[in-house]
Order: sequence, then structure tokens, then C-alpha cells
Amino acid sequence: MKKIAVVGPIPRDTISTHHDEVIKKYGCITHPCIALAKLMKNDGEVYPISHIHKADEEDIKSLFSDYKAIKTQGVSSSNNAGTVIFLDFVDQNNRREKQTAFMSPILPEDVQPFLNVDAFVFVPISDFEIPLQTLQFIKANSKAKIIFDAHGPTTSVTTQGDRLRRFWIEIKQWLPYIDILKMNLEESQCCWFKSEYDLNEMQAYDDQHKEHLDDLAKFVLQHKTSHLYITLDTEGCVHYTLSQDKTIEKTFIKSMKMEDVIDTTGCGDSFAGGLAYGFAYHSNPVIAGQYANILGALRTQGKTFDVFKSKEDTNKILESYYN
Repeated sequence: MKKIAVVGPIPRDTISTHHDEVIKKYGCITHPCIALAKLMKNDGEVYPISHIHKADEEDIKSLFSDYKAIKTQGVSSSNNAGTVIFLDFVDQNNRREKQTAFMSPILPEDVQPFLNVDAFVFVPISDFEIPLQTLQFIKANSKAKIIFDAHGPTTSVTTQGDRLRRFWIEIKQWLPYIDILKMNLEESQCCWFKSEYDLNEMQAYDDQHKEHLDDLAKFVLQHKTSHLYITLDTEGCVHYTLSQDKTIEKTFIKSMKMEDVIDTTGCGDSFAGGLAYGFAYHSNPVIAGQYANILGALRTQGKTFDVFKSKEDTNKILESYYN
């Protein structure tokens, strides 16, 4: 039986969609936890690890109770410090973000009871939620793969509650403790930076700027991270790893096209869950990328967690689309 721990906040989200609808639900790690619980229903266990508000504990544990694979002993309200997020989508992919409550960081003592899992999936959404010492502790005491989403360390929160992009200046110190690193194109631009800029060079996100990706991948892989996935929105994702002769292997994995996009919140979190499933059950980075693309695409198809499918139905999608 496989075991996967999913680590990060469970925010109380208020989402204004690009269709002018308002959705209120619990987000972030709920997406990969429930997606994995459906895939692992009869042959695995999913362990969410998070700090939450006491006021949210009953509702969150009630939500997870519908899925027998989810075990909630890692969800704690003892610090009474959860996350509250407001998202205002201006179009399908771009949004304004506010944060008014802040999860206590996940420390080594929080993950210690789960060191026997097959994989830890870290999906932080802000830079303070997962300290480096927690990854170092896992590396020193567990054989679990560490899958890490760069969303957290590339996002800061101001004193006015604005959630803003930041350079991941300290990325070099983190890479030796990450097995599989996942990021989107915008986050990749926060991970590849010059030693000094002219003021007029400091630009906002440019979705056409991709020429840095191969150099970034070389840097990441040279610093002991084994796999890098960069998602390219509707195009799919690109996977980088080192071959046996230490040359870089680059593989493009096409996206699963969806006609109608209802809500993109949680797509990246779901993608990370798909990576964990692919590595835990198949030990194959391309198949992992395919599961990741599928879970990310399914997430867009509705407002609830019913969008995620059973293992049998998900495998049918994978076979028909990729094989």
C-alpha cells in the first residue's frame, strides 16, 4: 500500500471567477488530497499535513471524511493559525490576490510522524509556510521522495495583505533537498535572475519569455534536484532530467485540452498531486507528467471536487489521450 503526504495550507478561499461568479471553498492541498484519494481509494493512503483555524476544523475534517483514503491526523488546529485567501480573476489565468490570515509554518515535528510515506508533496502558497529545515529533516530521516511546488518561495505577502511575486534568491540552498521541483512559467522567471539589473530591466511577467528555461533547468539539475517540471499553461509541460551520461534530457508532455474552463484555482496544486501519484505508483517521470496534466485539466471543469475521477476512469483518459 502506497502512502503520500500532502503538505501546505488549507485556505478558506473566496474566489471571484472570470465568469463573475463567487465561489467559497477550502483550497490548496484539498485539491491534490481529494484527487489522490480517488486514485488511491483501494490501495493507498493520503495524509494531509496542515495548520488550520479552530473555526475551520469541523468543516475541513467533514470534507475529508467522504474519502476513505484520507487520514487527517496531520491536520492540526492547536495553533489556531490557518489561511484565508481572496482571489479576484481578471481573466482565465490572471488574478488579484489578498491574504488576511497566515498558517503557522510546517516544522520538522509536524512531519516526523509521517516519515514512512513514499512521497511528500509540498504545495506552499507563500514563502513562510515551509522552512528549509523541514526538508532537511526529511532528507536526513526518510527515504520518501520530496516533490516541491515553487509557488510558495516565489510569493510574498505584504502588510496590506497583497500577495506579490518575489525572486527566489535562495533557491540554490533548497535544491539539494528537493527531488522533483515543479513550477509554472511565471514562477520560472522568479527563479532565473541576474546579479544586478538596470531599473528599466525590472519587468512584469512576460508569457512569451521562455528562452531562459534550458539554462534554468541546467542550474537546477546541477544542484542535485533530479527532475524539473515547468508548466506552460494550455500547451502542457516540459520535463528536464539528467541522463546516465549527465546530459540534459528534455521532454515535452502535451496538455489535455478542455473546451470550457470554469475555475482554474488549484490547477497547479492538482498537478503536483499527479506527479506524486506517477512517481509513487509507476516510477516513470513521463507518466507522472501525464497524470499531472490530467489532474490539472480536470480541476478546471467545475466548482467542486467532483471533477476528479476514479483510478479506472483516470487511466482510461490517460490511455485514450496519451497512448
